[in-house]
Amino acid sequence: MPTYDYECQKCGHTFEHFQSFSEPDLKKCPQCDGRLKRLIGMGAGIIFTGSGFHETDYRKSEYKKQAEKEAAAARADASENKSDNKACKAGDCPLSKDGKKCCGE
Repeated sequence: MPTYDYECQKCGHTFEHFQSFSEPDLKKCPQCDGRLKRLIGMGAGIIFTGSGFHETDYRKSEYKKQAEKEAAAARADASENKSDNKACKAGDCPLSKDGKKCCGE
């Protein structure tokens, strides 16, 4: 439920009132019974705290080591594929069944 700011048109008294969206606006000033105007408030900022936020910023060292190993394995696979592509360019592609180039070359 939001907090609304009100200002009295007669005496200038300003105050906040905690109310539901479905409740009607307040009409009378609690100090002088003057007419109230609801002000446009700035609202509150949302702050996310607790576990689960910015999880990637605080990774454990085991996760970082595993990611490093996976990256090294991917680089090794890429270098193997480069040698396969050289064979493919020469017409000896290991993936080809009929001796034709098959690796997109």
